[in-house]
Amino acid sequence: MPTQKKESQTKSNKNLFCGNILISEPFIQDAYFFRSVVLLIRHDLNSSTGLVYNKKTDLFLNDFIKDLEFSKKIPLYLGGPVHQEKLFFIHSFENVIIPNSIEIKEGLFFDGDFDTIKSLLLNNPSIINKQIKFFLGYAGWSKGQLNEEIAQNSWLIGQTDNRQIFKSSGDELWKEAVKSVGGPYEKWLHFPKAPYLN
Repeated sequence: MPTQKKESQTKSNKNLFCGNILISEPFIQDAYFFRSVVLLIRHDLNSSTGLVYNKKTDLFLNDFIKDLEFSKKIPLYLGGPVHQEKLFFIHSFENVIIPNSIEIKEGLFFDGDFDTIKSLLLNNPSIINKQIKFFLGYAGWSKGQLNEEIAQNSWLIGQTDNRQIFKSSGDELWKEAVKSVGGPYEKWLHFPKAPYLN
């Protein structure tokens, strides 16, 4: 039986692990990362990789994969500025093994055999937005870059459960992520989106 791979992830920041989320500080004006929440899928001494999971696009997987012929539209999310021509996905299936998947954290996996995924989608479209999410591109950091950005308070390290990752998108998900950290960071929720207009 195929098994899902578990890759050992090396820590380069004692508080940063694969499966953590990165919550952007409210004044980042970069279009990709403004009020974004990033799932960290890889982090070691040489580089870091993540997927922005709250930026839904106007595109649908159905428009790219022609043999997914059913009425339910599968949204695509903007995973980040790197390799936006490529498709990536995360999934959380309790009783289904997806060959060649990489475990991010318990119960949450990255990529895998796409034919298996297509079969699941065709036979059970209700899993969309509940157990699987598709992305164009990803976010990447070179050696030491992410740790430096965290030290500069560009990112807040947070935690989330798997259900929340598939739950919603947009500004509301960013606000929920900030609330989950709480404390002094809740003041972020009251900052205007365009402070230079005040």
